Amino acid sequence: MSSPEPNAGVRVRFAPAPTGYLHVGSTRTALFNWLYARHHDGTLVLRVEDTDLERSREAWVEGIQSTLAWLGLDWDEGPHRQSERLDRYLEAAERLLEQGDAYECYCTEDELAARSEAARAAGRDPGYDGRCRNLTAAERAALAAEGRPRSIRFRTPDEGVSRFDDAVRGEVAVDWSRIGDFVIVRSSGAPVFFLANAVDDADMGITHVIRGEDLLDSTHRVLALRAALGVPGRPVFAHLPLLVGADRGKLSKRHGAIALEDFATRGYLPEALRNYLFLLGFSGVEEGSELFSVEEMVAAFDLDRVNRSAAFFDYDKLNWMNGEYIRALPVPDLVERALPFARERFGARLDEEVFARAVPLARERASTLAELADMTAFLFVPDDDFAIAAGSLERLQKTERVAEALDAVAGHLEACEWTPEGVDLRPVLARLEVKPRQVLPAVYAAVEGSHTGLPLFDSIVLLGRERAVRRVQAARALVA
Repeated sequence: MSSPEPNAGVRVRFAPAPTGYLHVGSTRTALFNWLYARHHDGTLVLRVEDTDLERSREAWVEGIQSTLAWLGLDWDEGPHRQSERLDRYLEAAERLLEQGDAYECYCTEDELAARSEAARAAGRDPGYDGRCRNLTAAERAALAAEGRPRSIRFRTPDEGVSRFDDAVRGEVAVDWSRIGDFVIVRSSGAPVFFLANAVDDADMGITHVIRGEDLLDSTHRVLALRAALGVPGRPVFAHLPLLVGADRGKLSKRHGAIALEDFATRGYLPEALRNYLFLLGFSGVEEGSELFSVEEMVAAFDLDRVNRSAAFFDYDKLNWMNGEYIRALPVPDLVERALPFARERFGARLDEEVFARAVPLARERASTLAELADMTAFLFVPDDDFAIAAGSLERLQKTERVAEALDAVAGHLEACEWTPEGVDLRPVLARLEVKPRQVLPAVYAAVEGSHTGLPLFDSIVLLGRERAVRRVQAARALVA
């Protein structure tokens, strides 16, 4: 194995395990690796860590790649798959055995659990107690003859301190006495993360390891394995702060969408989500200058601007940012992106021409593409299914002089020029000597089903004369 030359180009890797959907926290890690590689004209390697064959799924391998592509993150090498390199890891394990840096362990899971519990009860650390560390060849043979499972453990130093410098956290140190001998090959024959990680990073010439802080402790084990395997040098490590929810707990499903697929299906724009993830854990962004192009993100990014403290995932801020990106899109592009949501929402009832005319009205209020489609629902609901929301109906029925106003509105709509200017109801209400802000919410409810919504006069035109008049007359029938 070899390590990159000190002056070699930057090589980073994103190494997800295909055991589920791509989590937004992992996606932020992918983004930071991508930005670092692009900032330094380096190489991003995509590595699929699928040694857990029982939990890995090909659909998730494909999903990782498709969601990264959706977000606009490309890679320069890969995907390399650890499942295709098993012989390489087992070769390294055998070498460690021959050197005496690893040994065979024949402890069963039940025995390990019982001894850990006993240690905990006695006030000692519950880690592995080294039971098989110094077995003789004859003792190992006898245990194997019993049919006991055989794993391979790495022999950690008995004394001293493991240290490394982290680009985000500074020096990280731990006494070796706190790290017990750890498994590098399971009894099933599958290599453990630590070993595969150490071998791959060395073989692939990774110069910088940028990943989540939940993997901070594993670094000591990986570095010990690299040293025992004779790999010169160390990559630069940078452990990113965790993403947390409003309760400051680690971001999970209870906080809302966390998988990239969730954000896509809810109508977030990839460029908006990418921009928002860029800000999570990144410092030095001036207030009011939070919208970044890809080029600006690449130019600004470096590890010395990554924070140590946990980053709060604020859905309200993401919604605001997504709305800003929606309003910045040219209308034809926005219509094209929103149409799939409208087709799914309305099916055969959708009039795409009407929807395209409604999009400029809805864009000013929508924070997602799905919400934009929802705002136009009143245009595509059959008259028999149209209903006024309970709270809006109550407000309509309590509006002073509402029956008189709705009669006047219906009469005006039957005869007026069919343009937003011709539909304008304010002169009608002025003749009744009622204030628009008093009555127009009731008209909104009659036409759109809610006392607030898209610009009223434009909406009435889009709905069509006959349907608009019928809805106003139906609402009139609901009041005394």
